[in-house]
Amino acid sequence: MALMITDECINCDVCEPACPNNAISMGAEFYEINPAKCTECVGHFDEPQCVMLCPVACIPVNPAHVESRETLLQKYERLTSAA
Repeated sequence: MALMITDECINCDVCEPACPNNAISMGAEFYEINPAKCTECVGHFDEPQCVMLCPVACIPVNPAHVESRETLLQKYERLTSAA
């Protein structure tokens, strides 16, 4: 399950540097999460760092990108082996 940032984002810049996969970048109006790079921090941390740090709680699971923990771990392995 990749995460997403809703339009409630206040562009506080806390989430982007916290993402170990560099999945977060500035979009047209607010930060966005690239679902191809988001592993919900599986492989890096026990909890998604962006969710933990977000002061306005605007980072829910993206319903268009539902993935199991196993799938997220496989994505993590692909991303880290390509680096």
